[in-house]
Amino acid sequence: MTLLLVMEALDNGSIGWDDTVTTSAAAAAKGGSQIYLEENEQLPLREMLKSVVVSSANDCACALAEHVAGSEAAWQLARRGIPVVLREMKPQRMTPAHHTPYFGELVCSNSLRSDQLENAVGLLKEELRRCGSLILACADEHRVEGGGALAVDREGFSREVTERIRTHPLITVEEGEVSSIPEKGDAIVASGPLTSDALAGEIQRLVHADYLSFFDAAAPLVTFESLDMEHAWFASRYDKGTADYVNCALSEEEYAAFWEALTTARAAEVHGFEDQNVFEGCMPVEVMARRGRDTLRYGPLKPKGLRDPRTGLTPYAVVQLRKDNAQGSIYNLVGFQTHLAWPEQKRVFSMIPALKNAEFVRYGVMHRNTYLDSPRLLDRYYRLRGRENVMFAGQITGVEGYVESTASGFVAAVELARRLLGQRPVDFPQETALGALALYVSNETVGAFQPMNVNFGIIPPLDHRVKGKRNKNAELSRRALDILGTLEI
Repeated sequence: MTLLLVMEALDNGSIGWDDTVTTSAAAAAKGGSQIYLEENEQLPLREMLKSVVVSSANDCACALAEHVAGSEAAWQLARRGIPVVLREMKPQRMTPAHHTPYFGELVCSNSLRSDQLENAVGLLKEELRRCGSLILACADEHRVEGGGALAVDREGFSREVTERIRTHPLITVEEGEVSSIPEKGDAIVASGPLTSDALAGEIQRLVHADYLSFFDAAAPLVTFESLDMEHAWFASRYDKGTADYVNCALSEEEYAAFWEALTTARAAEVHGFEDQNVFEGCMPVEVMARRGRDTLRYGPLKPKGLRDPRTGLTPYAVVQLRKDNAQGSIYNLVGFQTHLAWPEQKRVFSMIPALKNAEFVRYGVMHRNTYLDSPRLLDRYYRLRGRENVMFAGQITGVEGYVESTASGFVAAVELARRLLGQRPVDFPQETALGALALYVSNETVGAFQPMNVNFGIIPPLDHRVKGKRNKNAELSRRALDILGTLEI
């Protein structure tokens, strides 16, 4: 079977006779008939195949076919000449969010979001396009009218992804739930927020319980540069320690209007695979507010210990923002975990004077989720620290969104492929969306880690001022694409 798959790949041009194949540790340890390759020993593909044919060399056959990956990762490995086994639990086992047996199933037609370079996810998509992404190629082929968004015919898109994966000569699809991660060989664990109990249990065993979350209660994040500091100041409560918090004051009148809007705002829909009990462990700010007009003033909006330098007085209420990354480009609304619909969050939280023009890079969410404490566990290639043969991809890494999940699978697969081929990894710089996302997920300075969409807040700013947000973002995208063009991928 290995010979058949490899010969088909040679025939269609996806691999070449002179491609270098690197022997992994697991392949070198393979028993039975072999030619006793050492770990990391390299041979041209033609010599490997001779060994398989003449000596029935098990180490060579294993070196050609021993990897597990998700759709994007599998495609990137295969297009670089590396046979892949893709394990998929559908259709044998479905989750409440799945309705078809196809790969790449989307919730709605515009799930891939903006396609404009003035938007960070638009930049990420363009980077993936230029890097030969399977997901973006299929999306573009099944594109439908969606204004500035990359909207797709969902069924056509999913069918296309499935067809390309299942018909690739170097990809073998094995159906059935994954309940164990191989001790030897290389594996990319591509999973999402609804990771099955069996796989979640195996991951928990692998990384230890403290590093795996099953519940996501995330407060909104805003960019620092979008704050109106005329209505805010840096200070710590009672001036204890360093002035790490941005304090946003509200007058009694401003607080009353904010409280009224917060307590009457529309909540997000609770999905069938969630329940109301999911919110008992961490009370949403809007639920807390409904318990009394002054409840927030004795909770997350407590002004005690803070003085507004403009007046010298204690404000009526204060919203505190805490730095979310070492660079101080992104801030967290302290105590503002919420289940409000995203447009409502924008409307209500913008009523806080200092946040009237705030750029929200992540809205608050409260739902069942399975994700890793990635800054403590993963490196910039999505490899498990201390066990680099195991890699992770998808939303389990703490990236939010389909495009971001695609990006994680792409980066993981590129690193694995280059390692197996004896090449240096590609270090995507932070100026690129691919690099910024990977470096944020693996950034050990990030404290209480929670899932994140790609955004310009995690990309280094320009070294010069550009008038207008759209113009600035467009220039950030141009810089990223110029840098990407210099990389050997």
